[in-house]
Amino acid sequence: MNHIDSLRDLFGTEFVAADVKGYCRSHGTTYDTVTKYLKPYKVGRGKWNLEITQNVVDSIESSLEKVYLVPEKDPNYVPFGNFNTLKKIIKSGLFYPTFITGLSGNGKTLSVEQACAALNKELIRVNITIETDEDDLIGGFRLVDGNTVWHNGPVTEALERGATLLLDEVDLASNKILCLQSILEGKGVFLKKIGRVVKPAKGFNVIATANTKGKGSDDGRFIGTNVLNEAFLERFALTFEQEYPNAKTETSILNKLCKDQNFCARLADWADIIRKTFYDGGIDEVISTRRLVHIVNAYSIFNDKVKAIELCLNRFDDETKQAFLDLYDKVDADVEINQ
Repeated sequence: MNHIDSLRDLFGTEFVAADVKGYCRSHGTTYDTVTKYLKPYKVGRGKWNLEITQNVVDSIESSLEKVYLVPEKDPNYVPFGNFNTLKKIIKSGLFYPTFITGLSGNGKTLSVEQACAALNKELIRVNITIETDEDDLIGGFRLVDGNTVWHNGPVTEALERGATLLLDEVDLASNKILCLQSILEGKGVFLKKIGRVVKPAKGFNVIATANTKGKGSDDGRFIGTNVLNEAFLERFALTFEQEYPNAKTETSILNKLCKDQNFCARLADWADIIRKTFYDGGIDEVISTRRLVHIVNAYSIFNDKVKAIELCLNRFDDETKQAFLDLYDKVDADVEINQ
């Protein structure tokens, strides 16, 4: 029986230097001799795992390299707001962490995806929740074909590929997000579990989106958002405040999806009035660009404007829904809302 089989029988598949030294003393051999045979299974300083070999790791990593991570271009996308500025940042190739904040459904995430698509730039998107931890982000050991192997997390993958890392809904994170501190400084990360340092490849950058500025949601509109650590927020070089597009731009967006140009224009005017009232504190709800897209898509299904609007407004309470319907009745003379 060789040393590796003997160690497996005594300690299982995972063991440390103290185990190996004890084995050497009881078997009359030297530490250097045994560790020479263990070299292919080393996963860290004084740590070995007999289920991991470099061949398995290389196979996993090579399969990941074949994945094409450039987003598809959306032919219906209409650039607006900070899109061109964001595109310049990504195109520069400089490490310049960027935070994008704004109300729901105004194109924050889509703008990042389409900027990367236009530049043929790889993008790795991570949807953050309060449960997201270091293992989810940086990586950890996974069971692959019966073997326990190290698997890069999305952050490590983006670092090595020089991709843009998108932390979507980052204000939902817990303090576990602080594992990214060194990465947000442009210094890469030390993978403690396998003893490897990963430096950022050229072109790597971090962009985060959020409905708040990391200070929580006082009005309860975005329940679940958290107050983010000030040191974490300070590592983002700049912050974009994403607004909804103006009525003209929003009409262009809807025209890409609906042939009824008059209907699209009336929807955009209607949403614009509601938003102005919302900003003035007159109402507590708002119609997002995403909600307008839902309406025109519903219209394409049912070929009924009133039904499309009513179905897409059902998410609001009855009072708000009726107020929105009454307003649309005044905005669009061609549509009669049933009272």
